[in-house]
Amino acid sequence: MPARRKARKRALDVLYEADLRDLPPSEVLATYLQRIEKPRPEHMDYATTLVEGVAKNLDRIDELLASYAEGWTLERMPVVDRNLARIAVFELLYVPEIDDPVAITEAVELAKQMSTDDSPRFLNGILGRIAEFASR
Repeated sequence: MPARRKARKRALDVLYEADLRDLPPSEVLATYLQRIEKPRPEHMDYATTLVEGVAKNLDRIDELLASYAEGWTLERMPVVDRNLARIAVFELLYVPEIDDPVAITEAVELAKQMSTDDSPRFLNGILGRIAEFASR
């Protein structure tokens, strides 16, 4: 598995737990990092960037998701999908070295592995609309 995909998976683990337990992502991340043996895997730096970036920009990210999720509220989205979308939107808006199609594809691929059969199509649609908005 490529390093950035591992980082996205780790970030998803942290954001998922924070979402379920209604805790700040930074608190869950700190606990998560304590459990990882030293030296830390290379991908943990990017995973940390993703978690901290999503947490810092959560209001804006969730505002966009709520606006572009046709017929869905954030609360109604599966927790995995909601957090995969948050990671991808953070990359779309705030990580210029990640191309938009890569951010979208990575979210879709992780959804294929970890969520419902409908999730890849759902995420592809919402993220495509947000990417179109962000490129204007």
